[in-house]
Amino acid sequence: MQPSLSNYLLVGAVLFVCGVICMATKRNGIGVLMGVELVLNGANINFVAFSKFTALGLDGQVFSLFVIVLAAAEAAVALAIALNFYNNHLTIDVDRGNKLKG
Repeated sequence: MQPSLSNYLLVGAVLFVCGVICMATKRNGIGVLMGVELVLNGANINFVAFSKFTALGLDGQVFSLFVIVLAAAEAAVALAIALNFYNNHLTIDVDRGNKLKG
């Protein structure tokens, strides 16, 4: 038996909510980045599910590929910022980020 569209949307929504909760509750930068990745993966599941069950064709997979590329670039830039922040403050606690004001 093949899963229906609602099953895929439920999994995507659960990933999205878990990512939002992770971004809201984590205090270090790596935890926040993990939450962002969960949110993006939840959106990817929805894109692919809609392209499979509707007349979009490959559009959902193309959008999903763009989101994956965006997530890789975001992770690289964010990890570089986290490493720089750690070198200056010896922690990656995001609450200490107010000292970055120019």
